[in-house]
Amino acid sequence: MKKVLGILILLIVVCIITAISNENFFSAYNMQNVIRLTSLFGIISIGVAFVIISGGIDLSIGSVICLVGSLLPFVLVEKGFSITSALLLVSTVSIAIGLFHGLLITKLKLQPFVVTLCGLLIYRGIARGITQDETQGFGTAYAGLRYLAIGKIDLPFIEGFKLPVPFLIMLGLALIAAFFLNKTIFGRYLKAIGNNEVAARYSGIKTDRVVIMAYVICSFLAGVGGVLFALDINSVQPEGIGNFYELYAIAAAVLGGCSIRGGEGSILGVIIGAALMRVLRNSITMLGIPSQLEFAIIGVVILIGVITDELVKNYAQKRRALQQAKQTSG
Repeated sequence: MKKVLGILILLIVVCIITAISNENFFSAYNMQNVIRLTSLFGIISIGVAFVIISGGIDLSIGSVICLVGSLLPFVLVEKGFSITSALLLVSTVSIAIGLFHGLLITKLKLQPFVVTLCGLLIYRGIARGITQDETQGFGTAYAGLRYLAIGKIDLPFIEGFKLPVPFLIMLGLALIAAFFLNKTIFGRYLKAIGNNEVAARYSGIKTDRVVIMAYVICSFLAGVGGVLFALDINSVQPEGIGNFYELYAIAAAVLGGCSIRGGEGSILGVIIGAALMRVLRNSITMLGIPSQLEFAIIGVVILIGVITDELVKNYAQKRRALQQAKQTSG
């Protein structure tokens, strides 16, 4: 909880500094964009949080977004699939990718880093091959479907501001994820595996099933993100969509309190972490900082998050050791 509070304070500080420097930061238009993009990145960050809490990593998220985001308009517009069939197809693809990752990691004992790094290359290559590297889009059709990504809802008593629909989708997914993580046996097993997988296995937990499920959840939510990103931009370039999105998702999860060693994390923290990442990017633009420095700034933020995580863990371990020593001597 202390980590979540810390990242929330940092988010507020960044918002205040940016708002003081540029009065348009809190304009309805800018806030709507920040909330919409925070929601899209928040969804994929929730997915990767499950994998990180289990002690793993998923570097293929951006390429899963690319594959699903390219496949959806391709089968709808080029192949004439119905909306239901197309959504079922891309959902199945994303779930199958997570299952594939989980089986390779648990049954063949391959390193998650290697498996998902290969996935990063494979899925983007498949997307570019299927589409012949041509831009895919929905044109002026599928307005109802695109409402999921670009729709806005009027709020009473707040004139000029409309709530982006993706925020409601993210909120629903976050509530479900928080319930699974905090109120179910699956969530307790996931954290136990992240803390010590060998001990969890010896205590009777079917660790393989839990780890596989974590990768399935991660890929499925990356697929949901792929659908929404494609609907949002309406002009999907297989070469570019999703590039480095795994970086944003992992950074948001780590900043939000997910220990890179596994065993810790909260969905609320992940959402705040995703918001911080988007606000940082928005601030870079509004403060006139050269966009070329964006990745440098994000990299520094991730590094600070990892260093802080390490220092906090070391401090907590020393404090526990001191308390145990006092109890033993007393």
